[in-house]
Amino acid sequence: MKVFLQSIFGQMIFSAYIFWRGRQALPRKKMFRLPFAFLLIVEIAVFFTGFLFHDYLPDEVLVPLMLFCNTWYIASIYITIALLILSCLHLMHNRWAWYPMYVNLYWERTKTMLFVVVTVGITGLMISGYRNVRYPTVQHLYITIPKAVEGRDSLTVVMTADWHIGEMIRKNQVQHIVSLCNAQNPDITLIVGDIIDYELRFAERAHIEDDLRELRAPLGVYMVLGNHEYRANRFAKIKWIEKTGITLLVDTVIAPADSSFYLVGRDDYINYRNRAPLSALMHNVDTLKPIIVLDHQPNRLNEIAMNRADLGLHGHTHNGQIWPYSLLLNFVYECPYGYYRKGGTQYFITSGVGVAGPPYRIGTHSEIVVLHIQFDNSNK
Repeated sequence: MKVFLQSIFGQMIFSAYIFWRGRQALPRKKMFRLPFAFLLIVEIAVFFTGFLFHDYLPDEVLVPLMLFCNTWYIASIYITIALLILSCLHLMHNRWAWYPMYVNLYWERTKTMLFVVVTVGITGLMISGYRNVRYPTVQHLYITIPKAVEGRDSLTVVMTADWHIGEMIRKNQVQHIVSLCNAQNPDITLIVGDIIDYELRFAERAHIEDDLRELRAPLGVYMVLGNHEYRANRFAKIKWIEKTGITLLVDTVIAPADSSFYLVGRDDYINYRNRAPLSALMHNVDTLKPIIVLDHQPNRLNEIAMNRADLGLHGHTHNGQIWPYSLLLNFVYECPYGYYRKGGTQYFITSGVGVAGPPYRIGTHSEIVVLHIQFDNSNK
């Protein structure tokens, strides 16, 4: 399974480094060092069990095993960061001798205390990271589109992306997300790709399509495909989406119920060889009306602005999901997260309401975005 393949080198390198530094920190007694070594050996054994036998293990075994390995992998990243910081501080002490007298007198005791502090601190960080996923925030954004709309002066949009229903995002979490979306009383609900993670069977077995049918909005519920919909049985996923009652837009332009604005739903960029250019989709669109473009990956912002759309809505980035990956995204995307403006076009890139891989968010939050759109051309 891809999750094991992606983390294999990190698992080995981080675990080896933590074992080496942990032995240095713990007292030189078997009662401390043996349990520590045993726990790391168990973790590696569990990881390779999943890596070698994931095609044969039942989901009842595989899912807890993945959760265990993912948890350790994320924790090991932060333990390694903490240990590297402590190493840098120690090198500085060797150069400038800045440690307090107590530390020098009780060095072995200090190392043990630091071991406990790092362990407790990382445990607290992981608990917080899990809660950032389990309890999505509701973010409200107020924007104005400078166009007059007959019979409508505003629009309330609930926007979500990246649900990633699968091994980690299960039925109870989907029900919670649906409830949060409906509680915002939206005029329209939009899902900007990646509603399914890798495998569809988890959604099918739990009949999650029944929960998604509970999404309520007078102007409808719409979605576009993301890159994960193209992984593992794309056509089966599309057929399943049809059962949810959600209207799927694949290179499609529609004017929802009252025809006061346009929705342009693009195929995902992963299918770039076959998806229609935005200019072709908007050829017969009345640009005097507001135009909202749904495009999962935020890597063609110029194209949206050049075609005079008013609002681009995107997901995909997860805002990095796990710090410090969120810092690296600034080198990949023009705008990896949040509100952005380019010429006359406004954008919002959401961090998503689910997760890919580990069910943790460190430095980011799962979110539902409520867009309060005001239509007003009085300043034109």
